[in-house]
Amino acid sequence: MGAADRPGGAEAAAAQGGRLRWARGVRPGAPGSRTTRLELYYDVVFVFAFLTVTTVTASRPTPGNLIGCLLVLSLLWWCWTGFALVGNLVRADRGVLPLIGFVTLAGTFLLALSMPAAFVDRPGGLNGPLVFAGCYLLVRMSQLSVLGWVQWPDPARRRRWLLFAGLPVIATALLATAALVPHRVPHEAAEAWLRLALWTAALLVEYVAGMLLGGAYWAVVSAGHWAERHALIVLVALGESVIALGFGPRFFTELPLTWPVIVAAVLGIAVVSALWWAYFDTLALAVEHALHRAREPAARARLARDAYTYLHLPLIAGVIVVALGLKDLLAEGADPGTPEWGVPLGGFWVLVLHGGVAVYLLGLVGLGRRALGEVRWVPLATVVLLAAVGPLSSRVPELVALGLLAVVCVVSTGAQTVVDGPRRRRIRAVAAAEQEAAEADQSRWRGRHL
Repeated sequence: MGAADRPGGAEAAAAQGGRLRWARGVRPGAPGSRTTRLELYYDVVFVFAFLTVTTVTASRPTPGNLIGCLLVLSLLWWCWTGFALVGNLVRADRGVLPLIGFVTLAGTFLLALSMPAAFVDRPGGLNGPLVFAGCYLLVRMSQLSVLGWVQWPDPARRRRWLLFAGLPVIATALLATAALVPHRVPHEAAEAWLRLALWTAALLVEYVAGMLLGGAYWAVVSAGHWAERHALIVLVALGESVIALGFGPRFFTELPLTWPVIVAAVLGIAVVSALWWAYFDTLALAVEHALHRAREPAARARLARDAYTYLHLPLIAGVIVVALGLKDLLAEGADPGTPEWGVPLGGFWVLVLHGGVAVYLLGLVGLGRRALGEVRWVPLATVVLLAAVGPLSSRVPELVALGLLAVVCVVSTGAQTVVDGPRRRRIRAVAAAEQEAAEADQSRWRGRHL
């Protein structure tokens, strides 16, 4: 077993790379730790953040705004990964960590509040783009401060931390430049694309340099905690899709419940449920098992970084883009001013819906390839099929197009379940046995001590 898998493995694994500093205010994580209630509280703000992303993008459904949505979402994801990383290394609900967490949570909430003006400042009030940049720096440096406190006594780790801590500073400088410099560009279109280019550069600083410089910071003390945190944030994103499907003030206050609304609701839930099944039924369990089997700390860190930090981003992005396509669909179906089954969906919204599902499925393919060493052909074939039926979906009423998408998603998920076959039963049996063993251990402990 690797050092991080034995009792006291957090301290032992840390000692291999140099001295780490622990105090009463910061307690190390443990190999068997799971997600805390405080971490679940952190995720509540991301429900609001994801909903804000879809709402802002839906207000101006253009390709440029969609690109901006993905950039904001990617930076938001990088903030969330900091929560997961800190919660795995230290106990998030002990000592001073809740206080640091509340500060970070407030910064994240302000980050979400500033999203509508993240690219262009609005008249009155504070400068939106600068507020966004400042909140981003606050969130990232609050998370890195915990790592810095733990790593500081060891000179080599301290130097790496200083280099790593410079990344959000550079990224924030690029975001601030995007807020200030583009206003001098004479043409509005050129200004918008320059702003997007600066945001892309900030994103690349964090992701590419983080890949090159930050491998040591993906050390995983608890594989179960790491997998559970990422599974829960996928659930948050899927829940946001359900919220986006039904959330519309006019639907609740002015519009009637009709058969098109019922059909749209069922089809939308079918799409979201198929996406849930495609990840959670077998693949999420298999990837977690692979992470547990990676006992060598460096190999486990690379797998955690690649399969979770990087390859879960397409899952989140895909689901949020699907949520954008589903947003206010029930209100449109109930509106007497539209045809009974909706207007033709159009090329842009087909790109949003089919593209979101395709990105999600490609993320699943990447997960299977990286963690399990296999190519999942069913999702790949589904992506090709989505591209093939896209032109048809753009010309038919929106509820018919949603029906086609639901059929494709459900059939694809069913086909993958059949292909997984005996392996699926074996993986699920192991997961069930692990859960039952953990429950039995907890019951015995409670019987002795409570």
